[in-house]
Amino acid sequence: MRGAITGYIDVAQIVLYAFWIFFIGLVIYLRREDKREGYPLDSDRANPRVRVQGFPAIPSPKSFRLTHGGTFQAPSGQGDAREVKATPVWGFPGSPLQPTGNPMLEGAGPGSWAERATAPELTIDGHPRIAPMRAAPEFSIESRDPDPRGMSVIGGDGAIAGVVTEVWIDRAEPQIRFLEMQVTGGSRSALVPIGFVKFDVRRRQVKVRSILARQFADVPGIASDTQITLREEDQVAAYYAGGTLYAEPARLGPLL
Repeated sequence: MRGAITGYIDVAQIVLYAFWIFFIGLVIYLRREDKREGYPLDSDRANPRVRVQGFPAIPSPKSFRLTHGGTFQAPSGQGDAREVKATPVWGFPGSPLQPTGNPMLEGAGPGSWAERATAPELTIDGHPRIAPMRAAPEFSIESRDPDPRGMSVIGGDGAIAGVVTEVWIDRAEPQIRFLEMQVTGGSRSALVPIGFVKFDVRRRQVKVRSILARQFADVPGIASDTQITLREEDQVAAYYAGGTLYAEPARLGPLL
């Protein structure tokens, strides 16, 4: 019968082979695209230093137009020029890194942070997404919820670290992102990511277990009192994350 190609060709097998070819091509394409940032890997564990690219090859640069103006090119080819403020605990490759200075500020281990943009994330209307309520009068705290302003901040050692003075909200996803506090014994303020907070409404306390009361004085500051940049967000959160391991020597030991 004319046109009956199924009698001469295994169509199902051809379709299967075509799917395999398409799927392999898709994996290679996606693997190339996810190498636009972070590659080539620069290993400092070898002498001389080794630049790792792997398969497939790093794609050619592509320019991305940002929502609020400007462009970003990736891969940029610039790499990460930051100094690694940590040294290997032992001499073999892959050995854990030990921060050389204040482990909560050196950007290593759980206190790592990314070199994000030195500009705030914006809403679709062009306003800073995260802002204090003093700069966003259209927002308020629900009357049935406790207002954290005026509550005492308690560190992981049970001592009073300061008092909450302001609430920073997310304009795009209305919720609290940071608590602003006045640090005890000083004139500076500090931000506390809401994810590290546990409220004790009955005692009017905000408990932050990750760091000790005296360590709030070293929380990374921000340049503006009405907005926070993407990089500052990372640095503040990294300080508290680093404290979960480095706040006191006992946390470095095994649990059992």
